[in-house]
Amino acid sequence: MHHTTVPPLPLTGGCQCGRIRYRMRAQPLVFYLCHCTECQRQTSSAFGESLRFKREDLEIGPGLRCIRRRSESGKEREGWFCPDCGVRIWHGTRGSTEINLKAGTLDDTSWLMPAGHIWTRSKQPFVAISADEMCYETQPEDGYLRLNQRWVEMTSSARPPSAALE
Repeated sequence: MHHTTVPPLPLTGGCQCGRIRYRMRAQPLVFYLCHCTECQRQTSSAFGESLRFKREDLEIGPGLRCIRRRSESGKEREGWFCPDCGVRIWHGTRGSTEINLKAGTLDDTSWLMPAGHIWTRSKQPFVAISADEMCYETQPEDGYLRLNQRWVEMTSSARPPSAALE
């Protein structure tokens, strides 16, 4: 398993043009890559990078634009963008307490290491995922429980296992 160290808080970032800036005041819940066709379309790339947080931990400047759509499951999804440069800052299910920050908008991305991959049934054929990485063909059936647990293991590797329980 890969290990990573989350930088000191707050984590900061923003859009491409600099109009929108944000601060995350708490540790991320999990970081994963999503290979669904919607993320591919939205990023114009092979996958989306999702850094999950509690919505209440996001401090963000004014001016974001929201676009809503229905997911395949029928839930209303929200995407929050800079109205000037079009960069998506975060998205989530309407009314949820957790959001997915688009990790590429962080000022420092050097520490990012995904806990796993979701929606791999639609991944691009050139994307190689090693056998030791956690993968889900679609949405995690356990509500991200195993991905969250793996993330905790990945980010607490500097401490001995007994210290992590104290």
